[in-house]
Amino acid sequence: MKNLVIVESPTKAKTISKFLGSDFEIKASMGHIMDLPKSKLGIDVDKEFTPQYQLMTDKKKIISELKSLGKDADNIILATDPDREGEAIAAHVREILEKNAKGKKFSRIVFHEITKEAIEEAIKNPRGIDENLVNAQTARRVLDRLVGYKISPVLWQKVRRGLSAGRVQSVALRLIVEREREIEKFKKEKYYTIDIIFTKDNKDIKFDLIQINGEKLESTQSFKLYDGEYKITKTTIDSKEKAEEILSDLKTKKYLVSDVTKKETKRSSSPAYTTSTLQQDASRRFGFSGKRTMSLAQKLYEEGFITYHRTDSVSMASSAVFAIRDFVKKTYGDKYIPEKPKFYKAKQKLAQEAHEAIRPTNVGRDAEVIAKDLGRDFAKIYDIIWRRAVASQMSDALIESTAVTVESNDKKYLLKTNGSVLIFDGFLKVSPQALNDVILPDFKSGEVLDAKEFLDEEHETLPPPRYNDASLIGSLEDEGIGRPSTYAAIISTIEARLYIERVEGRFHPTSVGVAVNDFLVANFSTIDDIPFTATMEDELDDIASGKKKWVPVIADFYKPFEKTLEEVKGAGRVKIEVEKTDELCPQDQGHLIVRIGRFGKFLACENFPTCRFTKPLVQETKLICPKDGGKIVLKKTKKGRKFYGCSNYPNCDFAAWKLEDIKKQGGEKEAPAQAQ
Repeated sequence: MKNLVIVESPTKAKTISKFLGSDFEIKASMGHIMDLPKSKLGIDVDKEFTPQYQLMTDKKKIISELKSLGKDADNIILATDPDREGEAIAAHVREILEKNAKGKKFSRIVFHEITKEAIEEAIKNPRGIDENLVNAQTARRVLDRLVGYKISPVLWQKVRRGLSAGRVQSVALRLIVEREREIEKFKKEKYYTIDIIFTKDNKDIKFDLIQINGEKLESTQSFKLYDGEYKITKTTIDSKEKAEEILSDLKTKKYLVSDVTKKETKRSSSPAYTTSTLQQDASRRFGFSGKRTMSLAQKLYEEGFITYHRTDSVSMASSAVFAIRDFVKKTYGDKYIPEKPKFYKAKQKLAQEAHEAIRPTNVGRDAEVIAKDLGRDFAKIYDIIWRRAVASQMSDALIESTAVTVESNDKKYLLKTNGSVLIFDGFLKVSPQALNDVILPDFKSGEVLDAKEFLDEEHETLPPPRYNDASLIGSLEDEGIGRPSTYAAIISTIEARLYIERVEGRFHPTSVGVAVNDFLVANFSTIDDIPFTATMEDELDDIASGKKKWVPVIADFYKPFEKTLEEVKGAGRVKIEVEKTDELCPQDQGHLIVRIGRFGKFLACENFPTCRFTKPLVQETKLICPKDGGKIVLKKTKKGRKFYGCSNYPNCDFAAWKLEDIKKQGGEKEAPAQAQ
């Protein structure tokens, strides 16, 4: 009997072929083989929103091969990924092959890791296509096509030609634009902190002033943001004069220890990664974009090194849990495994498409093997997946915390310091999270201390931070926007459209992005909002679980949407703000302005189209080159990644990824310069 197994990628096909015998032929569809047409809407809104899927022209050769192989096969096994998109691909493959493979037996198999055991188990337990998952994917595709194809022409008319909109991407853009405005509105305030350095056992210990006359110095302010709440902490010492007055008085006092409190605290491990937490950690640790992380994880999954990487589950299979416990016991000893296995519950409502968190398929395989096979970046991702999964089943870390308070002799001032010592490392044995000991001398209540130095330091309250990959993905997940497979695509799409740009790893909206956002918020406020998008995700989940039918869900959306589209025809045009420079055009003396094109920002004459003069934009920084004193300017690699280099290149080859690195090398001697 000959079995044809169809997967998406050649790598996945190659890995699976290692585990199946000669009576199985594995073939890759190279992703989707059917899609909506590019040149038209492709949705029949009058006939229950029927999607007009068509064969993809660049897949003709593959489709022909699949048809030929399907004719000769006794069984056709659809082994695409275990999510909605994978189910839709399987359904389309079956639809195409059924026409030429009449009477052939089709079956669907699902596995969350590409190992011999998992593949054999899946082959033993085939099922049919899950139509609910297919319907959920169809609903998402139809919904996104309706929004994109109906709103984009309006943007062409009202904002600028060539623009486009997306249902979920527009909300992500709004988060970034709203945050920029919150930063602009934020009023910075100066405040001061005061410390005293006491000497004890030949060791200097810094104590923070926390109370004056029984009143706490620290105060907290909350600000309502579009996305949640932002808190700032400052002291009530709001002027240099007040700080100096307190310092002068502090110097006249004597000090004694008023209290020493010691307590043991436990620190527990986190669950193994979900798609979101993996992307967030990879962003924080390595500066990887979500797209880069998912690309690396995809390869690791297809090579059989990790379980399926698109998941919002934090649970692990019992067999994996016990394999990890056994590994920990043999490698680190009995005290590193808790009495009972650890089980975790997700904070978010799960989509229930993948049933395990991301973990290594073989806990005994370390990152060095991956580095040798695939390369350093793959090893980095594998290493944090391995450590997080192993740590999730290890004992808690035990920490002794010490708090020491010191009082002035007249009881007016109260100061405090904290120390901590790691008593037992537990899961920190393998976790990359560092815990630095702060060992304090043995203070005793009532003892008098010698004040060595009195310090005051000026601070400024900071506005809410701009989003980076980690924080934006975290917000999207918290708000229920998008699903594991979409986070990276959401960010890369609005970046590719030049609605946002990265500056030192943080997202800034461009003038085009602001204009698009403002138009959508003004005219499509119900769609371009968190509650609507999150509710729609819930409805897609209900379709996936069979609780709702997809056509009525789309119909309920489309009726008011169609009405809004009609109303927007009368809306006024939105002007894209331009950034004017002091530089004059050499052709007609008009001011050069900053424009955004397919390849990023450039300078152009303000009198376009009468004058078509353009030139590259050189974005200067306030720093000088530590190597030859030239100006440090923003540059791009061939792949579009931003870095900082000397303006005197090629005579000077100095370059750095971060401004912070240049400052450390002494490159901040130049006065602020105007960016050209």
